[in-house]
Amino acid sequence: MKKAARAAGLPGLQGSEHIGITVPDLEQAVLFLTDVIGCEFVFDGGPTISDPEIMRGQLDVHPDASMRYCFLRCGRGVNFEIFEYKSPDQRTAPPRNSDIGGHHIAFYVDDFSAALEHLRSHGVEIVGEPNAIAYGPAAGSTWVYFKAPWGLQLELVSYPKGKGYERNAKALLWHPGHPLR
Repeated sequence: MKKAARAAGLPGLQGSEHIGITVPDLEQAVLFLTDVIGCEFVFDGGPTISDPEIMRGQLDVHPDASMRYCFLRCGRGVNFEIFEYKSPDQRTAPPRNSDIGGHHIAFYVDDFSAALEHLRSHGVEIVGEPNAIAYGPAAGSTWVYFKAPWGLQLELVSYPKGKGYERNAKALLWHPGHPLR
């Protein structure tokens, strides 16, 4: 892959402030993300919003849609804005990683084995087996996918001794254990 020239980018960029996630049931999602993952509930966005001008003009969804939301903080990482929408044209199947717009969220942990056992003890669906990477730029990392109760693809990842690419890197990936590095 050809390395892109570094563009000027957004003036004043500091990083990602939040990730928005649409879920089928706000209470279920909050319980999973707080009780199983360990995020902290910060605030409820208030009553259901169903203003057609906001839905179409500000959120680019069906004008008859309605939504409610809340915010969670996830350790030293990015915040989550969790939405529950009701809309006449809503798709309910989550995208796969291979779909355009497909995605997953990775959670870094210091102790991979303990975190995996924690997920299993809560009945979380684990996808496949853990993968320990022995060579290449991601050498030193271990990962496995798992799913939220509503099908959101998530990843458990750990690389306590760093990754292979770091030896010769001019830039390092952001790391929740070393947020200022």
